Amino acid sequence: MVSGIIAVIVLGLVIALVVAVARDPGPSPEDVAVAYEDAWDRLDFEALWTLSGDELHDGLRHREFVDAKRAAYATQPGLGGLAAGVSVEQVDSGRQVALVRTRVALHDGGAAHNDVQLESRSGRWVVVGYDLVRSEPASS
Repeated sequence: MVSGIIAVIVLGLVIALVVAVARDPGPSPEDVAVAYEDAWDRLDFEALWTLSGDELHDGLRHREFVDAKRAAYATQPGLGGLAAGVSVEQVDSGRQVALVRTRVALHDGGAAHNDVQLESRSGRWVVVGYDLVRSEPASS
C-alpha cells in the first residue's frame, strides 16, 4: 500500500516536471540578441553558430564556420573586446518574429546600435539578420 502511494507521488512529480520543462519558453528574443552581441564581442564563434539561423552560417557546416571565422579574425584580435556593455533599446516581438534594437556601449565612449532580427524556430529564438543602425562618435 505504501509503495503504491509513493509510486503515485513519484509519477505525479515526474509529470509535473515534464509539463514545467515543456512550458518553459526558453530565452526571450531580447536575451538571445544580447547573447549574440556578447558572442561577437568575445569572438565566440561556437556561440554565434548556436544563436544564429542558417541564413548567417555562410553556407558552411558548424566546424567549417567556426574554423573560417577563427581564421578570418586571427589577424584582427582588436575587433573583439570592444564592448563595455550591451543593452536593449527597443523590442518589436510577435509569436514567430522579433526585431531587437541593441545598444553596444564601447570602451572608448562611443556606441553602436544594431537591429537584430530573430525568428522562433523549433521552440527557440535564433538570429536571422543583423544590421548596423548608426554609430556615435567617442566623446572627447
